[in-house]
Amino acid sequence: MTDADLLYGDVEEELRASVRRLLAQRVSPAVLAAAYDEPAGLSALWRGLARDLGVAALLIPEELGGVGATAREAAVVAEEIGRAVAPVPFLTSSVIATVALLEAGDHETLAVLAAGEATAALALGFGAAAPPVAATVKATPAGLSGHVATVADAGTATVLVVPAEGADGLELHTVTAPGPGTTVTPVPSLDMTRPVADVAFDGAPSRRIDRGDARGAVAEALRAGAVLLASEQIGVASRCFEMTLDYVRQRYQFGRSIGSFQAVKHRLADLWVEVGQAGAAARYAADTHARRDPDVAVAAAVAQSYCGTVAVHAAEECVQLHGGIGMTWEHPAHLYLKRAKADQLALGTPYEARSALAALVGLPRA
Repeated sequence: MTDADLLYGDVEEELRASVRRLLAQRVSPAVLAAAYDEPAGLSALWRGLARDLGVAALLIPEELGGVGATAREAAVVAEEIGRAVAPVPFLTSSVIATVALLEAGDHETLAVLAAGEATAALALGFGAAAPPVAATVKATPAGLSGHVATVADAGTATVLVVPAEGADGLELHTVTAPGPGTTVTPVPSLDMTRPVADVAFDGAPSRRIDRGDARGAVAEALRAGAVLLASEQIGVASRCFEMTLDYVRQRYQFGRSIGSFQAVKHRLADLWVEVGQAGAAARYAADTHARRDPDVAVAAAVAQSYCGTVAVHAAEECVQLHGGIGMTWEHPAHLYLKRAKADQLALGTPYEARSALAALVGLPRA
């Protein structure tokens, strides 16, 4: 077993530079505003990341047309997406759905995802996607039937990976979307840069893909999602801290920059410590996942319980210390707050993560 390495390698830094450069060129205030007006109309941005940089194929093995990278590289991409609050389905398609398909052994769908020709979404409600999974869809000889509320990025996905209750327990199916018997209805979301939709199945034709351990495949997908979501939250928190620091240096009141006031200094010093601690937790989670370390479940729970809270705090401080402009479309601060809060609840609340952590390390639950 190799030791943990929290430093970024040369390849990871090159990947970061490429992703940051592309997002800087293509994610503007106008693009983010468009995500709120027309969430499904941003496919060009995703194509740039998926095809030009190959991020859609990061976690897919080389023999299936992928890159064969690990959670360490994917974490770098997630950080940059968080920094830009980019409206792309990286977490939902290239991490959660991809890992579910990998664990299930669906090589056919993975090859299509690796080429950047499709996106996928795991049909579980965002905000309640924490194990154990309680399927609300049934698999019958006539097709899939049931309803799943608030599935992230379902409106743009071309493949839905659906946990369904079958005759012998949980099964994993793929459904082409849009398709017969499948209805996807967009619903309002706090963070419209990651839109959600309700999905209804009424005799939808499907293909079973699991090899008898659908529950394990879904659990591993959600664990990978929690690990990479923590890195996205670090991207959000880091960018909020940077924007706030720059602003308090430039904003003057009573003839001096507001950053020179002791109360503001203390708040930003505390926030700097929090962001650094959360960054270490997220990086350790990504590293343990990449090394298949037995500590990955604990590391993921720690990151999930802490990083979301720090991201929300950083975004709140960003909005408050920017004053009124922080809640206008003239500044993106409010978009970071919406992403931070949505991320904090996306794969289970911090309380649920702490409860899981307590069980993992043998502590009594509160």
